[in-house]
Amino acid sequence: MAIQKWSDSITVVDLIDDPQFTDELSALAESVQAKPTDVVLNFSAVGFINSSNLSRLLRLRKHLSAHERRMVLCGVNAHVGGVFQVTGLDKIFQFTQDMATALAGLQLAQK
Repeated sequence: MAIQKWSDSITVVDLIDDPQFTDELSALAESVQAKPTDVVLNFSAVGFINSSNLSRLLRLRKHLSAHERRMVLCGVNAHVGGVFQVTGLDKIFQFTQDMATALAGLQLAQK
């Protein structure tokens, strides 16, 4: 499993291509139900995203927002990014180019 605690307040997930991607999101949802943290999702290995995974991402974001936590998506390729744009979800989720930028942004926001 590619879920790791980067710090006490940040969880990092290196997603892999579907169908394991769904399993990782389910495991992450269980983890943040117990103890909400900020989340960085690394999409660099993801070449496809389906409606089920979009729905899981929205539910996860809603849960984190209710606990005043943030979720950042990084490394999203043009194909997957296009899906977010077509659905209008590019305005809902926060995106960064890479993991370092996502982590730096979350750390600054915590201070």
